[in-house]
Parts: sequence; structure tokens; C-alpha cells
Amino acid sequence: MKKKALSLLMTVALAATLFAGCGTKDANSGAVEPTKAPVTGENSGDEAKKGLYAPIAKEDIKIGVIHITNPAEGSGYTYTHDVGIQGMQKNIGLNDDQIIRKNNVNDQDAVAIRNAIEECIEEGANLIFATSWGYMDTVEAMAAEHPDVIFSHGTGYKSNGSNFNNYFGRIYQARYLTGIAAGLKTTSNKIGYVAAWGKDNSEVTGGLDAFAMGVYSVNPEAKVYVKTTNSWFSPEGEAAAAEALIALGCDVIGQHCDTPNPMTAAEAAGVFGVGYNSDMSKDAPKAVLTSALWDWSAYYTSAVKSVIEGTWDGSNYFGGMAEGLINIAPLSDLCAPGTTEKIAEVEAKFKSGEWDVFTGVIETNDGQTIGEEGKSLDDATITGGINWYFKNVVED
Repeated sequence: MKKKALSLLMTVALAATLFAGCGTKDANSGAVEPTKAPVTGENSGDEAKKGLYAPIAKEDIKIGVIHITNPAEGSGYTYTHDVGIQGMQKNIGLNDDQIIRKNNVNDQDAVAIRNAIEECIEEGANLIFATSWGYMDTVEAMAAEHPDVIFSHGTGYKSNGSNFNNYFGRIYQARYLTGIAAGLKTTSNKIGYVAAWGKDNSEVTGGLDAFAMGVYSVNPEAKVYVKTTNSWFSPEGEAAAAEALIALGCDVIGQHCDTPNPMTAAEAAGVFGVGYNSDMSKDAPKAVLTSALWDWSAYYTSAVKSVIEGTWDGSNYFGGMAEGLINIAPLSDLCAPGTTEKIAEVEAKFKSGEWDVFTGVIETNDGQTIGEEGKSLDDATITGGINWYFKNVVED
């Protein structure tokens, strides 16, 4: 993999790609379609069909993972990613010393991010997973500096079509289903949602909108009240936001944030909630109806296999329920009657491809409309262009 000729090829290709259209939009908005670098020289012909890099023997691969917190947190975003890494390791049969973890790397500290990546490379990593949105710009720069290392960045929207791709998933599908559970459960018709960021962040906003649309599909009278923490990881802020929503009269709490604190706050107040990342019924069994789940091992396994087999092509990944990347936790007995049947009906449509969330004309909470009848929003818009709230959302 670290051949001089390949490094030169990738440097030239990266330069062409970066100038061609990776863009410089703010990290909280905009989407950039991946641009494929031209494949020439030793990677042309049959080699091009196999991928951009030569295969790496399973025993020689080393994988770096950059985490925003510590997996020992036991419930949230980092924990779920690490469970996915462990699943990949088991599926492929890698030794513990082939995984390099860098925990508690602040995604707002470019120096810390760069140092963590450089440490991974010095320790022999030839594939690095960077799991938080805020790592994106530094990863983009490091990929240009190290064309013989493959970088795979979770969330965000940037990529270069060669050694820097983007991976995420249709978590909005699971959020829609959890919205159904919330909409059927509420008796106050006030549902709260703790969001990491405001509407400028398409990842958070798209998930909130899908949740709100799920609520509306079964309970058009209900409103979804949103409070933002302005941080991916803010244990105190997440609890405070949930408590403020409960004080407004919200009797079901949803969340897009890293800790189970909104769920424990709901339980303490005697109301209900839907969790995120992992099954949060273990954290608040008297409150959690279900949770939107990730199985990151689905992506991590396929990505590592592609590097081992020499089929890595730099393309982005955006899986959903059909691919096994997204799911929801088993429904609690706390759910309202009819929840199981309604969720099963919609889930079947997701898995078959019959229907998806952002299809048709969608009304926003400021009186505008998005989309066209009979058409679905494309993936670039979903990942980077949803900066509006659905019509039943009430902003903080």
C-alpha cells in the first residue's frame, strides 16, 4: 500500500479532486457530492475494478479509531461506535493490537485531532475511522497530507473520492418510527426533543424532522418542542434541556445527543422518552418506549473487508434499515396500544424501498413547502441541506 508510485499517484489525484469541488462550506451546513479521482497508471484496467489500493493482508492491517468521548460511557454515541468496532473485529478476526483507539479527542480542537491522527499513523494505522462531525476539516487536510492512508469520516458531508470518504446512515428512518411511538403515547400533545444543534446542522435537523413527521402521521394535534444544547456531548446541558421541556408540559422526550440523561430526567419526572444510539431502556426502564439504534458493525465490517481485499474505491456510504445499519430497540410494554402494528407497517416500507420519509411535498413550520409530489429528497440534500423544521415543530 505504501508504494512510492502509489503515493505519487494519490497525491496527484487528491490535488485534482480537492480543486475540483470538495468545497469550503461551513461544517454545519451544505453538502458536497463525492468526486472520484481519476485512476491511471498502475491502478488502471483490471486493478481499477478492484479498487484504488492494493490489498492488505488481514494480519497486516491496523485500524485507528478517533472518539470524541470514552466508550466506557456505556450508552451513547461513542459507546455505540465502539460496539461496532468490536463487532467488526470479531467478524473479520483481528487481534486487539490491530485496533488503535484514541479516546476523548475534542472535535473542536484541531490540534488535538491532528495529534491523535498522527499518533495512529506513527503506530502503523493504514485505515483510520474518525467518528465525530467536528473532525471533518482536519481529516480532510490529513488525507491530503497522507495519500497512502485511508481515512473514513463518520457524519458530516466532505469526501474526496479516493482516500477520504464519508459514512453515515438513514437514522431518520428509525427516528420516524420512534416518532410514531411518541405520538401515540402522549396525552398532553406536547412532545419534547433535546437536540445537539439548531437547524443549521442538517444531520440533527433531518432526524428531528423525521421524528416530528412520525409523530404527525399518528397524531396531527401533537407539537414537538425542541431545545438545543449547542454541543454533541453535554451531560449537564442535555439533562437541563430535558427538564425544561418537561416543565413546559412535554410528557414524552426524544433526543439527538450523546448521553442517556434526557431519558433519566424523563424517568425522574414520571414521563416517557425515546432514546438514541443504544437501547436506553437499561438506563431508564420506567420511561423508555424504544430507542433509535445504530449497528455500526455493518459499515465497519464492509469497509475493513474492502481494504483487505483491495476493493476500497473511496465511495461514500449511506446505509439504512435495509442494510442492517439502522434499527429500533424492542418496544416496551409502556407503549400505547397499536404501536407495534403501526411501526411494523412503516418499517416494512423502509426495508422494501416502497417508501421513505422525505417523499412528496413537505410543509415547514414557517409556511414554506419542500420537495415535489412523487419525488424524494436526494441523499446530498438529506445529509447536508435540511435546514428547516417540519410544520409541527416549535422552536426554542
